Amino acid sequence: MAKDQNSEAAKKVAEAEKASKKKAGKSGGPNVFVRMGKAIAKFFKDLKGENKKIIWPNAKTVLKNSGIVLAVVIIIGAGIWLVDFALSAGVNAVLDIKVGEETTVSSEAETTTVAATTAATTVAPTTEAPSAEVSSVETSSAE
Repeated sequence: MAKDQNSEAAKKVAEAEKASKKKAGKSGGPNVFVRMGKAIAKFFKDLKGENKKIIWPNAKTVLKNSGIVLAVVIIIGAGIWLVDFALSAGVNAVLDIKVGEETTVSSEAETTTVAATTAATTVAPTTEAPSAEVSSVETSSAE
């Protein structure tokens, strides 16, 4: 009995090998264009079948879902705006502290420079009539 089962299994294996050799022996079937045409036709047939499965929502559902989307977008947008506003205020506060220190130092240096320029222009003896250049320097230094 075991020999009968082995021989039947061997026959089935041999038949399967013959069938696979026949399939492998073909050069790929019909022409490339014929196969491509069949593939395109199958694609559109499957597309039509898939389109039949679609369940379209009614107007009430669409309006409800659109309202939910708009509400979520507004809430998230407000959250992003608040975070951006807070971070911008923090950065500006840090920059104002740093710029405030530099402004104090630079304004003291400008005051010293303006005072030195004013002293130099007023102390210098002039034998000629004052020219327009001197008056413009005094005007700019007075500012």
